[in-house]
Amino acid sequence: MVKREIKIFDTTLRDGTQGEQISFSVKDKLRIAERLDDFGIQYIEGGWPGSNPKDSLFFQKAKTKHFKHAKIVAFGSTQHIGHKAEDDSNLQSLLKSETPAVSIFGKSWLLHVTKALKISPEQNLKIIEDSIKFLKAHNKEVIYDAEHYFDGFNEDPDYAIQTLIAAENAGADVLVLCDTNGGTLTSDLVQVIRKTKEKVSIPLGIHAHNDSDIAVANTIAAVQEGCVHVQGTINGYGERCGNANLCSVIPNLQLKCNCNCVPERNLQKLTMLSHFVTEVANLSQPLNLPYVGRSAFAHKGGIHVSAVMKDSRTYEHINPEKVGNSQRVLISDLSGRSNVLYKADKLKIDLEKHKDKVPEIVKKLKNLENEGYQFEAAEGSFELLLKKMTGEWKDFFKLEGIRVTVEKDESGIPRSEATIRLNVDGKKEHTAAEGDGPVNALDKALRKALTKFYPSIEKMKLTDYKVRVLDAEKATAAKVRVLIDSASKGNSWGTVGVSENIIEASWQALTDSIAYYLMHDKKK
Repeated sequence: MVKREIKIFDTTLRDGTQGEQISFSVKDKLRIAERLDDFGIQYIEGGWPGSNPKDSLFFQKAKTKHFKHAKIVAFGSTQHIGHKAEDDSNLQSLLKSETPAVSIFGKSWLLHVTKALKISPEQNLKIIEDSIKFLKAHNKEVIYDAEHYFDGFNEDPDYAIQTLIAAENAGADVLVLCDTNGGTLTSDLVQVIRKTKEKVSIPLGIHAHNDSDIAVANTIAAVQEGCVHVQGTINGYGERCGNANLCSVIPNLQLKCNCNCVPERNLQKLTMLSHFVTEVANLSQPLNLPYVGRSAFAHKGGIHVSAVMKDSRTYEHINPEKVGNSQRVLISDLSGRSNVLYKADKLKIDLEKHKDKVPEIVKKLKNLENEGYQFEAAEGSFELLLKKMTGEWKDFFKLEGIRVTVEKDESGIPRSEATIRLNVDGKKEHTAAEGDGPVNALDKALRKALTKFYPSIEKMKLTDYKVRVLDAEKATAAKVRVLIDSASKGNSWGTVGVSENIIEASWQALTDSIAYYLMHDKKK
């Protein structure tokens, strides 16, 4: 069966930047554009050159780049009512961007025509037509965004359709129906598209906002009703509640709706693309994002894990590798025997010869989680725990004592120092180091003490340090959980520590991190 070709129009760099906490530099936008192009996106809307200098600079820089798949698109509005098209600064800025395609929006809703623009319905039709004719005369591919189309149709369907016909007669290449306020229910959207298709003959597109939490559903429904042009953003970024999330739209269309959106081999890059844009935006990615989130294919309940081990289809709607994600089994107080066995197998720890230890391990995990430990993000500590409980562990060093001091003199600059006494294979080591804070001082002192015995420690580094207060009502006496992420040669791992004393919790996570590294380093 032949797949339908769907054109993907990414507006992360324009509509996405209107979201709260989203701000991209020109360099950021160019990096994202290159990744989107590599993924196979057909249209990348770079911004509104008539609105700010940063977007104008982006288009200047984009001219120097080679894009394999994508057309860079400049965005703007129809001309101002008092201007001729050739004299309109907004339309001129679109031409100066020198992009092969442009996207302009016009009014579909009489409320906006009469209240916002304060012009007559006829004048609105005229500026839509003149603007598109002007751009087509300059050999531009014109994507016409019918702003507030569904609200306009509900109020006056005849006029809403007239705006589309004006755009079509002027030469627009595609008519994009916009649910700008994000308030249209899917069943209503389907009816509007069906009636609209009867009146226009050129391709239709969809641009859905997520204010009712159904932007993805509306987008899928629009494609099923015949739309061939889809707009959205990576991770659903956008104004208010965001736009349709292309990281959900694309795999839904490609894997479940017999559509072709990007090259088949590129779909497995989706998770990486999502995380890349998250990092460039300097945001935390929600764990539960469908398809690309860390928890999208994570299993915690023991019954679920038992079933997944027999056949992943029991609790997974697709093979996660198709979108570049992976199956994960979480270790927690909900864990059962199946979780532990699955996890041990992934870590290449043979528990078959330690079957009698499994109930004890499960009980230990539940008790530790009850105390505040969390192994879902600390798989390094979990592996160490298994090794220790099965008797397959040998300490690389033993602590004889630590002391951490923090002082502040008249300069106002705090000073932290850590002193450590260790025993390594019967040899004692006593050293000290200063750091930017007590944990940094501990890290430096520990590394200093161990480097002469294990020189490769210099190749590993701490990449993240998080502290979580577990029982805030106890104020400064509260128990805290410390999570440390570490990395070396492209590998990364997490470790955890819990205590009422933040230094002790940090020490637990820190020493687990180094012990985990040494354990794997010695295997080579």
